[in-house]
Amino acid sequence: MRKTFYQYLMTFKDARQPNAVSLLAQHVHQDLQFPKQSNDYHQISDYLELNTSYLASLAIFDEVWEKFLEENET
Repeated sequence: MRKTFYQYLMTFKDARQPNAVSLLAQHVHQDLQFPKQSNDYHQISDYLELNTSYLASLAIFDEVWEKFLEENET
C-alpha cells in the first residue's frame, strides 16, 4: 500500500539530528489543517505556500516531494 505524502513526511519527524526536513515534519504534524490524505503536489504546495508561516522556502518541500516520488514508484 502506498503511503500518503503526510505519512512519508512523518518518517522524518523524530530525526536524531534536527534538519530542515525534520522541522517541516514536526510543523506539519502539529498543523491540524494540513491535507493529510492528499498526494497531489499542487494541493499540498498551495496549502503550504498560502496557509502556513512555518515553511521558509518551498525548496524544502520540493526536495522531500522528489524523494517521496522516488520511494513510492511501483
